[in-house]
Amino acid sequence: MQTTSSVGVETDPELTTLSGTSAHPSVGVDALCDSATAVSDLTISPSLYNVDLAPTKREGRRWTGYSIFTLWANDVHSLGNYAFAIGLFALGLGGWQILLALGIGATLLFTLLNFSGFMGVKTGAPFPVMSRISFGIRGAQIASLLRGAVAVAWFGIQTYLASVVLRVMLVAMVPELKELDSNSILGLSTLGWFAFVALWIIQLVIVSFGMEMIRKYEAFAGPIILVTMATIAIWIFAEAGGSIAWSSNNALEGGDMWRTIFAGGALWVSIYGTFVLNFCDFTRSAASKKSVVRGNFWGIPINMLLFGAIVVVMAGGQFKISGKIIESPSDIVQSIPNTLLLVLACLALLILTIAVNLMANFVAPVYALTNLFPKHLNFRKAAWVSGTIGLVILPWNLYNNPLVIVYFLGGLGALLGPLFGIVMADYWLLRRGKVNVPELYTDDPSGAYFYRKGVNPKAITALLPAAAVALMIAFIPAFEAAAPFAWFFAAGIAAVIYFVIADRKQHFDDVDGEAIAIASTH
Repeated sequence: MQTTSSVGVETDPELTTLSGTSAHPSVGVDALCDSATAVSDLTISPSLYNVDLAPTKREGRRWTGYSIFTLWANDVHSLGNYAFAIGLFALGLGGWQILLALGIGATLLFTLLNFSGFMGVKTGAPFPVMSRISFGIRGAQIASLLRGAVAVAWFGIQTYLASVVLRVMLVAMVPELKELDSNSILGLSTLGWFAFVALWIIQLVIVSFGMEMIRKYEAFAGPIILVTMATIAIWIFAEAGGSIAWSSNNALEGGDMWRTIFAGGALWVSIYGTFVLNFCDFTRSAASKKSVVRGNFWGIPINMLLFGAIVVVMAGGQFKISGKIIESPSDIVQSIPNTLLLVLACLALLILTIAVNLMANFVAPVYALTNLFPKHLNFRKAAWVSGTIGLVILPWNLYNNPLVIVYFLGGLGALLGPLFGIVMADYWLLRRGKVNVPELYTDDPSGAYFYRKGVNPKAITALLPAAAVALMIAFIPAFEAAAPFAWFFAAGIAAVIYFVIADRKQHFDDVDGEAIAIASTH
């Protein structure tokens, strides 16, 4: 049975007014929550719905193929990704081998991101709401909080790494400031605190204006990053005399080479294990599936090959010049002899890091917190709560503690694979894309996603063994050879278990959410 929201689904005038407005998310929330708006015989619960969690109207969605492309133009070229790819050169892969590894990862990512993104286009719902389909209206907190916890920590760490670049730039401009960079207050110098807090405030101000401002910032930053990275590569190529070293002195061959290539491609997907999970946070505002495919095509396989070419030139060029392997583009930037060019390069890296942080490490916890406290938090308030947590955890101390990075953040990251497997198996294999969107927002026991007290026990049953396998592969030395493929093992095991134990007698209705949707302008 396939129905639409126009069949027997009506909303009261208050909600109609709300869904038609382009006002800030705080407008009308209290009135809506007080009335517990009824849609036909379905009651929309104020504990599950506000204007940030509501589905977006199809008309007026502003994220085009270019918008999606600029997400990847920024995120693919992050300093962390450069460090990872240059690390492949250090492990012994040559130029074509690095491109092949990245190409394998890009092909897999392109497919996974399209499947994930299409869910957002159809429902208009953010990830915490989407995960209610498979985990239940309350069980979804597990998925969204796991994703959000990883992001909050990395938001603080990435802001700290950006503050290091800002310190380099400030000292280059005003050498006397170096005196403020030698003391320590809770692990950070005076100049370090100034740089961190300044970047922290800038990011919070941007996010305070909602997803539309994030879209505009990504569109602004994308071209700047591409031009900057290409320019750095051209400069290092010229410094190397117009040629590069295609491999290091410890070049891999035979079986070791191929294992490292496939491991590199698998790890490239694992790096984006967070993003493939909550990509619908962005595609819920996409104009169409074509926009998602077009943006992903230019942003993933094409952009990643450009990224790989830049990596090969940077790593190979610097190796020819000095016989040393750099760790990231920031190493090259610090060696630029001209102060003006150094400052411009640092500014570009700062723009890049902020862009990456906004999309990868800010949106997810904001929606997770809004989903946890929909009566009290809107997008702006949740952004400040999330940012404050990212500050008070003193992220530079986390970054400087390998045990925290490996065991805490690594452990949380390993759990994202099972979540993805369950959500994808439930949506695509079991339901075949059929979703009753209004019932994602009701706590009525008869609702399609209420399951057992709001939690789907079958999703939990699939999650636990897959999570155990993921953690074992990630942390037990005996499974070291399989560690690069941990995300795939975990996602696959969770998907198979969930699909096998799922109830085949269920009836799935396909109902859109236009009757309770809001304009995609916040």
